[in-house]
Amino acid sequence: MARKQEFDYFKMFTRAAEYSAQAADILNSIFQNFDPDTLKEKMKEMHVVEHAADIAKHKMNSELAHAFITPIEREDIMLLSQKLDDVTDTVEDVLIRLYMFNVLSIRSETLEFSRLIYKCCDAMKEMMSEFRHFRKSLSINDYIVEINRLEEEGDALYTNAVRRLYMGSRDAVELMVWREIFDRMEKCCDACEHVANTVESIIMKNT
Repeated sequence: MARKQEFDYFKMFTRAAEYSAQAADILNSIFQNFDPDTLKEKMKEMHVVEHAADIAKHKMNSELAHAFITPIEREDIMLLSQKLDDVTDTVEDVLIRLYMFNVLSIRSETLEFSRLIYKCCDAMKEMMSEFRHFRKSLSINDYIVEINRLEEEGDALYTNAVRRLYMGSRDAVELMVWREIFDRMEKCCDACEHVANTVESIIMKNT
């Protein structure tokens, strides 16, 4: 009888990160070419990506439930899978807020913020492509450091954006809407950092 081919967890981790980068690219494009009339269609496009990411995660978990041997601990596979899925979800959450709050024009800070989110997700994608070689990779630690640096840049952007918001407006609705959107954008960078920290922890446990 032919031996069943082993499930490639590292390939699925990379695919999950690719979905996040794809979602971040959609979000960045929305901000760089903002048109409120297209938000409903863009939400559908984004949801296709998010749904594909969910399916990939469920497939991995299903394989894990029946696996006898895994390349790293089961708990670490489940945790990393969830952290990667969280990134795509947080990116989608930003777009949902734009649509839900009926945002008709954007603040200038969002242009830099959306580019930063894409950079975070792109670095995360590169990190995950190196993850299968984590015991001998010469670059994976550089990606971890870069993601942490970008997250710190996101913190500074968030602080300055919220400060400018409160300095320039006393409209309660505007303050509520943009504080929420900036919060969600900052969480995207946090989510990428959580993935990087999880990867770093797994490397420490297995080397």
